[in-house]
Amino acid sequence: MFARLSITLCLLASLTSLGVLAEHIVVRDRHVTLPTAKKVQTTGMANVLKIDQSRAKGLKHKVDKAAMSRQRRAPAIEDVPITSYATQYLINVTIGNPPQPFQLQVDTGSANTWFGAGQYLAPPPSSTATGQDLDLEYGSDAVMLGSEYIDQIELAPGFTIHNQSLGLSLAAVGFQDGIDGILGVGPEVLTYATLFPNQTSFVPTVTDNAFWQGLVPEHSIGIFFAPTGSMDGVTNGEIHFGGADSSKYTGELNYVPITTTYPSSRYVGINQTITYGSSNTPILSNNAGITDTGTTLILIATDAFQAYQAATGAVADPNIGLLRLTPAQYSNLESLFFKIGDDTYELTPNAQAWPRTLNSVIGGSDDFIYLMVNDIGTPSGYGFDFINGMTFLERFYSVYDAAQNRFGIANTQFTHAVVGETN
Repeated sequence: MFARLSITLCLLASLTSLGVLAEHIVVRDRHVTLPTAKKVQTTGMANVLKIDQSRAKGLKHKVDKAAMSRQRRAPAIEDVPITSYATQYLINVTIGNPPQPFQLQVDTGSANTWFGAGQYLAPPPSSTATGQDLDLEYGSDAVMLGSEYIDQIELAPGFTIHNQSLGLSLAAVGFQDGIDGILGVGPEVLTYATLFPNQTSFVPTVTDNAFWQGLVPEHSIGIFFAPTGSMDGVTNGEIHFGGADSSKYTGELNYVPITTTYPSSRYVGINQTITYGSSNTPILSNNAGITDTGTTLILIATDAFQAYQAATGAVADPNIGLLRLTPAQYSNLESLFFKIGDDTYELTPNAQAWPRTLNSVIGGSDDFIYLMVNDIGTPSGYGFDFINGMTFLERFYSVYDAAQNRFGIANTQFTHAVVGETN
């Protein structure tokens, strides 16, 4: 009988403090509520588009390199996302015995878990070296070199995963200060070719081991984050290990199979169709892409982006690259509609816009509204035609069900919320 334990990560949207205090942890009916921080990078935010586009290239590139490694039996350099994004979603964990605290970014776009960025650490006394090296590259300007160890990782009191593969960084370049590493909760297939010399092996993820060790009743995670337009406001959010949390979504939770189209099939990938407005203007046909907590924007294929720009009348801001509208144009902006499976999900005009109250953070002007939909950098038809990043995920509840290889989505109380607008 599985213990009915789920882990709820409460999201604290704080830009000035990432401190997570033990007294905030709540245990009730075997549900553990963990505070975690949403961190917005206030420096370099004008590069959010370049950073996300770099990540998109890296996500596609790493599966190509893994395929080549199978053919050539050569070491692969892949995995682990650059964390210098506009927004990170962090969880406090402890590793080893005696426990050492770390802040890790929760990422559905990778599957290895590692720590030690920006530090020179000896392995915890309880760690066992496997003799495997990690040589990981992500995007265009982030690299992690390290070694694999086996040890325990505690996500909450009483929720300790044992015998977990953990990377210890020896050198990490391109990662934001204050982030110690990655908690990879994506598909296990993303760990392929991440070790050397045994580059043909797979590494069980924290999600895998939590289920296999009987800590949770289901081999799945539910994801909920709420949008915010405040620099210091507090919102609710969670990563729910062991199934979906029905209290966090409204209506029905609908599932679709993970796409079979490569390379999106290696991620939490889905097929979707996008249309614009009441006229159902076509934006993107039924193409494959991914959902990803490590990407801030919604990125779509170049031809789809051009159709979106034409439909909205937006122009590219010369300084930050995002599309922008005047307030008068914004008043005429219509919703985007995402058809996923047999159901359609509405992304309202407010959900398409960067919170206007935070325009200065991205180097923008108060005179404009900046849109969070942009160009992935390649045309459609290549099997990686969109990334539904956090701008999308903050408006819906989503589930990655590893056991049944499917993705679930439902509306939430924030789907149609108005966030970050000025008077």
